[in-house]
Amino acid sequence: MQQRGIVMNRKRLTNSWELVECEICLKEIPVSEAKNEEASDYVFYFCGLECFELWRNSEDKAEDEQ
Repeated sequence: MQQRGIVMNRKRLTNSWELVECEICLKEIPVSEAKNEEASDYVFYFCGLECFELWRNSEDKAEDEQ
């Protein structure tokens, strides 16, 4: 499914709820409850602020190493 780039890890349930996987812990969560971060080509979903912070810190560290 496409929405401002490629959206990964979406699953559709029979009751029409959409689930996505957290980018960090892979926990399945309803898309309506997910936090997201739009990168240039992808939309990443996170189950909460803790996983988002882990991702953001790892991205910052990767940029600093370059």
